[in-house]
Amino acid sequence: MIEVNIDGASAGNPGPSGAGILIKHNGEVEKYSIPLGIMDNHEAEFMACKKALEICLDKHPDTVWLKSDSQAVVHAIEKEFVRNAQYKQLLHDILDMTKQMDLFFIKWIPSKENKAADELARKAIHLN
Repeated sequence: MIEVNIDGASAGNPGPSGAGILIKHNGEVEKYSIPLGIMDNHEAEFMACKKALEICLDKHPDTVWLKSDSQAVVHAIEKEFVRNAQYKQLLHDILDMTKQMDLFFIKWIPSKENKAADELARKAIHLN
């Protein structure tokens, strides 16, 4: 099983944004800070999820347990629905990727349990 922590961050809303991704697999840890350009915080959270799933499909397409402190992302994936039209295509892309995996789990976690992914996301903001 692959454990993935994600976080999206924006400096302003909208503003320069970044994705932080922490992947634990077979005792190894992979860290990613991905600049996302200008977007709002919710879009950065969805993009962090999408980027993480792209990495997982490329490297470890079996069982993925994704953890996020974004209730908006977690609820959208669980319900397979998002009200805001701006995020519908991102959610569609995310759901398509999860269906390509053998097993996919998602869990909301409090921000205090997601500090490593948050630091990676904030670092990515400065890479824009």
